[in-house]
Amino acid sequence: MLTVAGSDSGGGAGIQADLKTMLAFGVHGMSVLTAVTAQNSLGVHGAWELPVEAVRAQYRAVVDDIGVQAVKTGMLSSAELVAAVAELLAGTDAPVVVDPVGVSKHGDPLLAASALDGVRTRLLPAATVATPNLDEVAQLTGVQVEDETGLRRAAGAVLEFGPRWALIKGGHLPGDAVDLLTDGAEEHWLRAPRHDNRHTHGTGCTYASAIASGLARGQCVVEAVRAAKEYVTGAIAHGFPLGAGIGPVDHGWRFS
Repeated sequence: MLTVAGSDSGGGAGIQADLKTMLAFGVHGMSVLTAVTAQNSLGVHGAWELPVEAVRAQYRAVVDDIGVQAVKTGMLSSAELVAAVAELLAGTDAPVVVDPVGVSKHGDPLLAASALDGVRTRLLPAATVATPNLDEVAQLTGVQVEDETGLRRAAGAVLEFGPRWALIKGGHLPGDAVDLLTDGAEEHWLRAPRHDNRHTHGTGCTYASAIASGLARGQCVVEAVRAAKEYVTGAIAHGFPLGAGIGPVDHGWRFS
């Protein structure tokens, strides 16, 4: 499985979270680095985008030799990177999970405003599954979700951009952690108890990578998302304090 995303120097999110998740699912992880961040439990202290030619070269080196059975995208940061990655995905015969990363756990912007149109018109149409949280739904569609009933409206707005499936993550709502997976015809509501644990850094990256890992192993979308929901719920429950701020989820909780 291949992840196309940014690096988190603190090890809780981004490429690092993706590779740990792939290992937990028994999948060989490969990576295309799009950006380097100086990041810890307190926030993002700097971000440096890699040149498009470096991203393209990494992708081609992996796909043309080793091949891929699933691709996951994360932080792409600029319109140029979004366009380049969308072009690469269009020529790759593998399921794609698009995590349209807009802001970090600490509220730091990770996607330029100029890149939003490219995400809508080029990246989301390439997605087998799109996995926005509610902030990213609002950023991409303008739909504000205040309660569980709004998840269906959010999913409809995301599906209009062309992904085969939309997974709208309702973790920011009060009560149980409820997500809606739909392709516009069938709906699957995924519920999990909310754990009283603030150490949730890397949740979105981990969830998307877990889904892609399931797809790489041959699961259908519904099976892959259900398994990923179970895994990320456990990872949140076992999240641990590192540093003075928000610690990471525990990617190895099943082995503890």
